[in-house]
Amino acid sequence: MKKFPLEPIERASQKKLRELQLKRLRWSLKHAYDRVPHFRKKFDAAGVKPGDCRSLADLAKFPFTSKLDLRDNYPFGLFAVPMDKVVRIHASSGTTGKPTVVGYTARDLDTWSQVMARSIRAAGARPGDKVHVAYGYGLFTGGLGAHYGAERLGLTVIPLGGGMTERQVQLIADFKPEIIMVTPSYMLAIADEMQRQGLDPKKSSLRVGIFGAEPWTNQLRSSIEKRTSLQALDLYGLSEIIGPGVAAECIETKDGLTFWEDHFYPEIVDPQSGEPLPDGEMGELVITSLTKEALPMIRYRTRDLTRLLPGTARSMRRMEKITGRSDDMLIIRGVNVFPSQIEELILKQPGLSPHYVLELSKRGPLDHLTVLVEGEGIDGLQHAIRSYIGISADVKSVPLNTIERSIGKAKRVIDKRPK
Repeated sequence: MKKFPLEPIERASQKKLRELQLKRLRWSLKHAYDRVPHFRKKFDAAGVKPGDCRSLADLAKFPFTSKLDLRDNYPFGLFAVPMDKVVRIHASSGTTGKPTVVGYTARDLDTWSQVMARSIRAAGARPGDKVHVAYGYGLFTGGLGAHYGAERLGLTVIPLGGGMTERQVQLIADFKPEIIMVTPSYMLAIADEMQRQGLDPKKSSLRVGIFGAEPWTNQLRSSIEKRTSLQALDLYGLSEIIGPGVAAECIETKDGLTFWEDHFYPEIVDPQSGEPLPDGEMGELVITSLTKEALPMIRYRTRDLTRLLPGTARSMRRMEKITGRSDDMLIIRGVNVFPSQIEELILKQPGLSPHYVLELSKRGPLDHLTVLVEGEGIDGLQHAIRSYIGISADVKSVPLNTIERSIGKAKRVIDKRPK
């Protein structure tokens, strides 16, 4: 079977890669300092100049950037180029305040298309494949990121977008795409709809699913692969950095996401202290853009929890699957709980649907967790939560198909605690 060739940088030596990273890092620091007053002020307050970065380790001397910096400079205060050089604007949903706004030059869009094409190729795309894009289009970066990456690779794009689940299934049956790009939670809804229409999800044309935009577990991967005909691959990105395509899983190994280090430099830091951690240790992912023109990001705190590992299918380092976010962590009676931990236990119970809702409430002075699930096996789940996570939780079964199926990022937690 004919395959797409790799780029030379994907197999480059560590020495060559590090030399390229340092050259690009020094450019990015100077670009941000010279052209963005906010970065100049932060660098000066920290007592550092771009010229102080003489090695990759020197990056730790520079201050962090957070989502708050983007919101405080809303909408265009962090742009490093004039508006006549900005050819595209995207933004977050803004559900927790002002949206974070990101801009792109023509060169930025070219870079984005390149890393997305690289990601789709890594997931097993072959010449002649059709790509069904079910990520949302618009201000959300998912749909257009997938679209332009697939076109750059020379694939046939079916730009359906999110929602319209019945039509998603109809077009998959009629157009017979080999690849689908969508959130993993919505892939489950598509599989449900296939069964409702009397179609066998294991007999569809889909060979590869490229899933991102939300944390998901290896147990959910297994569940999707058992129900469908496809191999499930992970894709990582965030709009503040560029969108999807920051890191991607390689189909040869499926052992974590290869970080495209020639464009994005990763660090792992302690979530509380911010101190850098060595490769292999779990912590918060921090990313510095190396080639972005319109919106350079210096040491951006993603709040995503993971660790860095040596490269396998490519020479660049891998990122372990995101286990959760430091700002999504629930503290239940002194125990740190991530929704992904609950999901993992649900998927191990054969009688339960993978759809769930977590409800937080108060019982006296203490927080209490209730888990709503579809199907049978709640006693086993309740025992597993107590045994493996160390908390007591109420588990309640609700009728099948009563938990909302998300067409975008999954919304799993409902807070019923008094304000």
